[in-house]
Amino acid sequence: MSRVFLGGFVAALLLGSGAAGAQQGPVETPPGAPVIPYEDPAKAYLFAHMTSEHYGTLYYSVSLDGLHWRRLNGGMPVSEDYHGHPSIVRGPDGRYILVGNKSDSDNLIRFWSSPDLIRWTPYGTYEPRLSNIRGFPNPLPRLGAPKLFFDKPSGKYLLTWHTPNVPHVPEDPERLWASQRTLYALSSDLKTFDGPPKLLFDWDIATIDTFIVPGDGGKGYCAVVKDERYPSYNWTTGKTVRISCAPALLGPYPMPGAPVSPNFREAPTLIRAPGGRDWLMYYEQYAGVSYGVSKAPRLEGPWFQMQGNSGVERWNRFSMPAGTRHGSMLEISRKEYDALVAAFPEARKP
Repeated sequence: MSRVFLGGFVAALLLGSGAAGAQQGPVETPPGAPVIPYEDPAKAYLFAHMTSEHYGTLYYSVSLDGLHWRRLNGGMPVSEDYHGHPSIVRGPDGRYILVGNKSDSDNLIRFWSSPDLIRWTPYGTYEPRLSNIRGFPNPLPRLGAPKLFFDKPSGKYLLTWHTPNVPHVPEDPERLWASQRTLYALSSDLKTFDGPPKLLFDWDIATIDTFIVPGDGGKGYCAVVKDERYPSYNWTTGKTVRISCAPALLGPYPMPGAPVSPNFREAPTLIRAPGGRDWLMYYEQYAGVSYGVSKAPRLEGPWFQMQGNSGVERWNRFSMPAGTRHGSMLEISRKEYDALVAAFPEARKP
């Protein structure tokens, strides 16, 4: 039996050891065995994020396999103008849109545009009217972590962010966070918006860092949220990443499912692994401790947490540069990847 297992293991390694361009797809390996990550010769990934040293400033990291990431531009920012929690989408004309704000107390949500992910120029601003939001009385003038999704069927951008309606007090710092709710606005061009902001969910759960993705197979939509209630025996899902899927862009979204992440994780971002067989959900153990990732064949699961950033190289199935904080990942072409590496090399010239 052991010889059969060993033979299959060696065969798997040999099949996976060829050049990336020769691989036909991800190779199955026994649990715990060494893994040679699959790389799609036509695709790569960009992680637009901030760092612990410069919170809110735009940095780039890239990956060919979706698991091992390298910081670009010699570890320096890639934009002097941008500030926020980076969220990037590609619009119907092929241009990229980046959204952010100066801080949660900034009354404007700000947009930048780029044809190539290299040069960003201001695109416009949006000032949400937070008064008279149905089902959400007395919202505070705070706009947290705006994020964008472009919905191809409707031709609309969905802009989401979180806003609280209970002020912070020193003796109860969590009450502000427990009052956070996800708001949204729709727009065809991010210049004009379809009415005032509204609540995205009708369930009474504190949520932040919400973003939307198409459902598996392009059917429906899934909202990825951070459950922002503080964890307790009565609320064990607090401070975890969860998912809720619905048939329509605006729902109604059912109560979110079981946690995808451990407690005290936030800033989730999601990519499809090379080969299209798995989802990879990244999230930060805050504040700035490290990044983790969970893996699943479908958005509804089952999810498990991968080993990485452990300090023991042979255990690691993924790696992230130290100090990486909030941002968003997106799939890019190898041509775009090559252009980014050329424009922002890993090692800057002296």
